Amino acid sequence: VLILLSLAVSCRPAAEEGVGGRRVEDFDFGWRFFKGDAGAGQRSELDDSGWRWVDLPHDWSIEGPYSEQWASGTGYLPGGIGWYRKAFRLDPAWKDKRITIEFDGVYKNAEVWINGQTLGKRPNGYISFAYDLTEHVRFDKENVVAVRVDHSDFADSRWYTGSGIYRSVRLVITDRLHIAHWGTFITTPAVTDETAEVTIRTELRNDSEE
Repeated sequence: VLILLSLAVSCRPAAEEGVGGRRVEDFDFGWRFFKGDAGAGQRSELDDSGWRWVDLPHDWSIEGPYSEQWASGTGYLPGGIGWYRKAFRLDPAWKDKRITIEFDGVYKNAEVWINGQTLGKRPNGYISFAYDLTEHVRFDKENVVAVRVDHSDFADSRWYTGSGIYRSVRLVITDRLHIAHWGTFITTPAVTDETAEVTIRTELRNDSEE
């Protein structure tokens, strides 16, 4: 039975990936990085060809230099300001979909733009966050997402935090009717030595007109 189940899973056609209306794209590769404050780094037309290529997760503090002027809690390594930019194209088949970018963690004070349009700011460096890109993306040319990270307040921890987009990033494509971001909750309201009750609550979001 196990062999048959394994064969059944391995023989699933590739087109069935993402069944249920959700597709997750790895967004960790092909970013441009500039250490310092780039000024208008959010502008789509900015020439970032001189910025260096990095892949995520990325921490600029670990590159040093070590110095006694920095805090012991951050390993005597610098903080500062850094910019990240990524240019990308979207599949025209996604025109009627919802497109969201998800960040697992940016340390810290992360400001995010898409095609020059501000999306928001997340001061906390540990909490994941997401932004809906749907109304601001283009399908006829490249899109540019820009992230400004401000870790100027470097003596802000009792342990090493690093600086930058130090966790993974994803692009999530869903149908207009979809399970909400962080929309599934599992609890065990009643547990005894013999039995346990499991409750699953799922929040659906409908962004269509029907």
